[in-house]
Amino acid sequence: MTKRLTKKQKEEIVKGFEAGMNIEFLSQKYICTKSTIMRNLKNNLGESKYKELINKSKSLKEKSKANKNQTINLLETKFDNEDFKNDSNDPKVLNENINASNFVPIDSFVEIAPEVFDMDNSSRKELSSVPISEVDFPRVVYMIVDKKIELEIKFLRDFPEWEFLPQNDLNRKTIEIFFDLNIAKRSCNKEQKVLKVPNTDVFRIAAPVLIAKGISRIVCAENLIAL
Repeated sequence: MTKRLTKKQKEEIVKGFEAGMNIEFLSQKYICTKSTIMRNLKNNLGESKYKELINKSKSLKEKSKANKNQTINLLETKFDNEDFKNDSNDPKVLNENINASNFVPIDSFVEIAPEVFDMDNSSRKELSSVPISEVDFPRVVYMIVDKKIELEIKFLRDFPEWEFLPQNDLNRKTIEIFFDLNIAKRSCNKEQKVLKVPNTDVFRIAAPVLIAKGISRIVCAENLIAL
């Protein structure tokens, strides 16, 4: 069961996210799922602001990684320099060698025998999705359609929270459902409207038709649902 967050906790989560805390850290701090954190962030920040902060966080993470790699390369270049290694009579070099020993401990490596086990070749996607037969839908959900009542079909790559999945899975066609009417309205543009689905059994009934159209997943705030 999804943990209910207090109003104060929701405010703290938003402030923490805006300050640079990632979703995984927040989920551990408030002892709830990452889906719960993402749902509350979207609810309080709106879809556009949420995506903007996600992209900003990703950019900072990549920049930090690049800086770290640059520092490592500089250290390796310094220790590989022939003058540094050969001129051992130079007091300055001796001092640097002593400092270098703090970074490269001698005889500090221990050989560990490899574990023998069968590789699990199942897709990461399948570990992330839940079969529709196991999903307990709420009584009413909402969908976004165009003015001709055509479903809005997206690719899984359009959802930042699932970007860690393999490329083949990111190319899957999906439809999105909303448990909250206000969140659905915020995700709807002027050319679209929100459709109320009062009988959620329709998704199980229509699953073969959706699959025939190439749609294999349903995205919601709580889960990624496999048809």
